[in-house]
Amino acid sequence: MNIALYGKSFAESFDNSIQQLVAKLESEKCNLFVYEPFAQFLKKKVKFSKHINTFNEYPELKGKIDILLSIGGDGTLLNTITLIRDSGIPVIGINTGRLGFLSSISEEEILDAVDAIISKKYVLEERSLLKLETPNFLFGDLNFAMNEFTVMKKNASSLITINTFVNGEFLNSYWADGLIVATPTGSTAYSLSCGGPIITPESENFIITPIASHNLTVRPIVIPDRYKIKLKVSAGRNKRTLVSLDSRTQTVDNSIELTLSKAPFKINLVKIESEKFFSTIRNKLMWGLDKRN
Repeated sequence: MNIALYGKSFAESFDNSIQQLVAKLESEKCNLFVYEPFAQFLKKKVKFSKHINTFNEYPELKGKIDILLSIGGDGTLLNTITLIRDSGIPVIGINTGRLGFLSSISEEEILDAVDAIISKKYVLEERSLLKLETPNFLFGDLNFAMNEFTVMKKNASSLITINTFVNGEFLNSYWADGLIVATPTGSTAYSLSCGGPIITPESENFIITPIASHNLTVRPIVIPDRYKIKLKVSAGRNKRTLVSLDSRTQTVDNSIELTLSKAPFKINLVKIESEKFFSTIRNKLMWGLDKRN
C-alpha cells in the first residue's frame, strides 16, 4: 500500500506517537511518500528504517497513492486538497492540533486507525467543494475550497456592502464586515462562529452567512448547492477588499464580480466505521455537558 504523509509541524509531545505511526506503517510494508518540507521536519523527530519517497505537488501523487495521512489540525487537512485536487485520493486526519472536526483521529487512536486502514475497515465520506470564478482567474487553478469562501473588509474603518444574487435573482445587499459562503463541511467552521447553522456533510447546500451585519434582522440562509451565487462588492472609500478560499487569501479590486458554484469534484474523507457525525458534534462542541461546576 502506498501511503502519503502530509503535515507542517507538531508539538514535541507528539514525537513518540508519530514515531509509533511510522514504525507501524513500515511494519505493514507500506511504501511511504512524505511531503518534502514535512520530511525535513520529520528527520529531526522520527527515525525511518526504510527509504521514503518525497513529493511536492499534485502530479507526483495522482494515480500513485492509496491514502494520504494529514498530520496536524483541521487547517492542515484543508491544505491537503490543494495537493490531491480531483485525484480521488482518500484523506484521513491525525489530530495534533486542537478541536479537530476533520482531523478526527486522536493520539490514542492512531495505531487502531492504521489497522483499520490496512484491513480496509473504513468508509469513504464524500465532501463537496465550492468553486470561485472571476474574470482575472483569481487563485489560478486552486480556485476551490472545502470549508468556505469569504469576502471581507480590508481594514477596520468602515463596513462594506455585498450585493448578492442567487441564480440571477437579487437576494440582498449585506452591509457588514463581510460575507461567508460555506459548504456543509464548513458549517462547523467560520460560519458557525458567525451564527450559521450546522448541516450534515451529505446535505447538498450552501450557507450564506453575514459577518457582523449592521442590520440585526439579517440572518444566515441555506440554499441548494446547484444554485450559482454572484457577489458585487462596494466598499465606499476603500477600493479593495479581502477574498479567501479556506486559508488562501487575496486582495481584490471591488470592480471584480465574484461567482460561486459547486466544484465539479469531491474530496474523499476516510472515516473509521465507529465514527459518527452526530457523536463528533456532541463531543467536539461539548453538548450536554454542564461546566458550571
